[in-house]
Amino acid sequence: MVLVVALAALLALAACVPLFDRGLGRNTGYPLAAGFVGIGLLLTWPAPWGEDAEIVSVSWSWLPSLGISATLRLDGLGALFALLVLGVGALIMAYCPRYLKEKGNHATVYSLLTLFAAAMLGLVMAADVVLLLVFWELTTICSFFLIASAGPKAVKPAVKAFLVTAAGGLALLAAVVMLAVTAGTTDLTAILAAPEVVLASPLAWPIGALIVFAAFTKSAQFPFHSWLPGAMAAITPVSAYLHAATMVKAGIYLLMRFSPMFSAQTAWQATLVTVGLFSAVFGAVWALRQHDLKLLLAYSTVSQLGLLVAAIGVGTATALSAAILHTFAHALFKATLFMLVGVIDREAGSRDIRELSGLRRVMPATAMMTGLAGLSMAGVPPLLGFVSKEYLFQGFLGMDVTPWAGPLATTVAVGASALTFAYGMRIFYGAFGGPTVQRGLYEPAFLFLAPAAVSAVAGLALGPGVPALNGVVGPAVLAVQPTAYMPHFELWHGFAPELWMSVATIAIGMALFLSQARVEEVFRLLPRSRPVFDKGYDGLLRLGAAVGRPDRSDITGSYLVRPVAALVLLAGVGAVALYGHPASGPETVTPLDWPVLLVLAVVVAGAMLTGSALAALALLGLTGLVLTVWFMLAGAPDVAMTLLLVEVLTAVAAVLVLTRLPARFRRPRPFRAAGAGFLALAAGAGAAGATLLFTGDRDISPVGAYFLREAEEDTGGRNVVNTILVDFRGLDTLGEAVVLGTVALGLLTLLGARNAPGTGRPLAPVDGLILQMTNRMLVPAMLLLSAYLFARGHYQPGGGFISALVAGAVIAYGYLAYGRVPGSRSRWLRPTPLVIAGTVLSVGVALSSTFVGDAFFAPQKTTLQLPGDVSLSLTTSLIFDLGVYLFVTGLVLAAIDRLGDGLPADAVPPPSTPPPAPPPSPPTAPAPAPPGQPAKGGTP
Repeated sequence: MVLVVALAALLALAACVPLFDRGLGRNTGYPLAAGFVGIGLLLTWPAPWGEDAEIVSVSWSWLPSLGISATLRLDGLGALFALLVLGVGALIMAYCPRYLKEKGNHATVYSLLTLFAAAMLGLVMAADVVLLLVFWELTTICSFFLIASAGPKAVKPAVKAFLVTAAGGLALLAAVVMLAVTAGTTDLTAILAAPEVVLASPLAWPIGALIVFAAFTKSAQFPFHSWLPGAMAAITPVSAYLHAATMVKAGIYLLMRFSPMFSAQTAWQATLVTVGLFSAVFGAVWALRQHDLKLLLAYSTVSQLGLLVAAIGVGTATALSAAILHTFAHALFKATLFMLVGVIDREAGSRDIRELSGLRRVMPATAMMTGLAGLSMAGVPPLLGFVSKEYLFQGFLGMDVTPWAGPLATTVAVGASALTFAYGMRIFYGAFGGPTVQRGLYEPAFLFLAPAAVSAVAGLALGPGVPALNGVVGPAVLAVQPTAYMPHFELWHGFAPELWMSVATIAIGMALFLSQARVEEVFRLLPRSRPVFDKGYDGLLRLGAAVGRPDRSDITGSYLVRPVAALVLLAGVGAVALYGHPASGPETVTPLDWPVLLVLAVVVAGAMLTGSALAALALLGLTGLVLTVWFMLAGAPDVAMTLLLVEVLTAVAAVLVLTRLPARFRRPRPFRAAGAGFLALAAGAGAAGATLLFTGDRDISPVGAYFLREAEEDTGGRNVVNTILVDFRGLDTLGEAVVLGTVALGLLTLLGARNAPGTGRPLAPVDGLILQMTNRMLVPAMLLLSAYLFARGHYQPGGGFISALVAGAVIAYGYLAYGRVPGSRSRWLRPTPLVIAGTVLSVGVALSSTFVGDAFFAPQKTTLQLPGDVSLSLTTSLIFDLGVYLFVTGLVLAAIDRLGDGLPADAVPPPSTPPPAPPPSPPTAPAPAPPGQPAKGGTP
């Protein structure tokens, strides 16, 4: 249970952030850092650091009907990445208090960083591919909000990062489904223990390709790299955490985890080595072209991750152990460099190396730590980066796909490393070399530098002390390749070929640095082509503009012609496909249907012929009322009640819109009217024919018979319509509700809520008084009716949707009476809290059944025995129905809020207060009299 406790502790820390922030402000980072350290120590105790240590795991049934379990497992690889997530996370949290400004939304940053750490920790401990996918997607969502939290300028880069990494998430989803189908299980340990089962399947290649695609998008490999430099719009602590220990390392972890399955496949090796080495050179070249220190480090991350991907592609034990060691080294020096760039930016006010010079004289400690981290990144002895880089060279030399593969890969890796040395020197000399041009600077506070000092000193100490990492890296290698040998790292292991490669790297890198002016001239000749993503994104926007162009019109027909034409086309296809389909069953037409149909035809004809907008609205509402009567005659009270309430709300919304439209319609041209009439008749005929064919003259379907027969036994409810909505098809209802709620929240976010009176035409005072008096009399009864319909919905016509529509009618009538949304001054009676509460409640009900071992969304029932031998059956569907109630109420509030700006509140006086008397006119000064005449008196 230690793994569950660790994950739950991180979530608890995130939940406690608002409490910490209330008392500590930006210093909230310190208790969070202590919490990260404590959780890291908690996981260190059971971690399998030894060669024969026992692997810790915990599992419970999650989706039993699909054979999916929520399994957490801490092996050597997961333990190493967990150490990076929590260790670097503690440093970042301790760095934030001095970096963040005293005033600001600190709670958001701290909460998202902690949730990000929890998602990454869950990812590296997940031992089920479905659970791994869930945590993978959570890292994508958290990174989006972290980047976007930097301000308006960061929204576009956040969207870019989200779209690229979400595309990888979709690829991983497809790979997970194929793995489950091929292997017959979602247990990651079982899948990796028998790779031959997957490799023997024709789906093996697509699975491998999808996993590689997902990892490349997350780890910013070419051509999916462009989101990473854009993510530099985030604040420096976020950038440091994303680059050093999370997000980009998720792709590296995924490739390492699946390396046992695909490492022997030539396509896997060729793809990873080729793309990895190309990304390493590409990122290093583009890093040398940057003047912004954060952008330089961003492209540096692309380059360093490229080396890691290539080493994983080699697949030998030496290459994998080197990749794992370099992952550790990269986390240390990249976290240090990002934190120190943030220090420089805060103290000097700039990150541009063209504006920085000679800071070593005024910031010597910062210069020393930047030098240590930069030298480690450049692979200079005796730092940890030197040791990991040498072992990477050794791993590349051992590539034996073809006789020339090893030397070629090593040569490219040496070239990329030489470029790394050059931009590492560029970082240090650009900021700290040369004359001091900025005066008045000084070394920042110790607490600001301390987190960076810890990681910088660790990189220095672990170079000579690298044997101490054998017990950490070794179990990680064995977790990937159980038959491999335990690595034994040493700072000095003789005059081996990799030593001379390091010498060549430093020599070439120094030569490039000393010739940087000439190198920059050469690099300026390279084309600056737009990234693939940018071209595709702009092309997609142009396509969307072309598709949506017909909808950007003032003519209503342009919105309707395509869906109505599609309905006609679908009806035609159905008529051809089902021609001659036998029809049987009882006659369903009754004598009362014909008068209703006649009235309906007259009302529709009147709506077609009238030129008055108000008359058309009234006739359309009357159409709904006639249909309501028809549904009641057909024995469908739920549908009739829903339609009646929707008609009421539609009428209110239409009235609000009509206040800003002409009172009469423009007469259409004859050919337009004829075309619209023909299309309407065709659509009506198609819909009527389909209804008649599928439902009109047939016996009840087997599915319908099952619902009528088993609904009460399975769900405890007698209202079959409601049980279908919240029990049998609850997942469909939840999906629709979440989509509607997401759209509503998106529109409210983009457009902004009004919740304030508008500036349109006021109501007449008498009408306002009448509406307010009737509102005060009717609202209590309508609210009681809403509660009654909600309570009885599982047994009689009603339910969450219908009762919410009644509440929506209260809201609409209150707006008409008072000219404002009822409760608009309340903190909770607003669209956003209601929609969010409905989402949380509905999803919580859906997930609750999995915690007791039942299928997802399975209703939980209990029976209460009341006095007098009365029993009351309760089910979680009632709570889900409450979520639907909150959803619909929030949507109605949002609609009234956005549409209603024609009834200002101050235009309608309350009934108990008489209209205020007009103020007296101010006195006017006497007008000057013409010469020879007396002056006129002023107006009193």
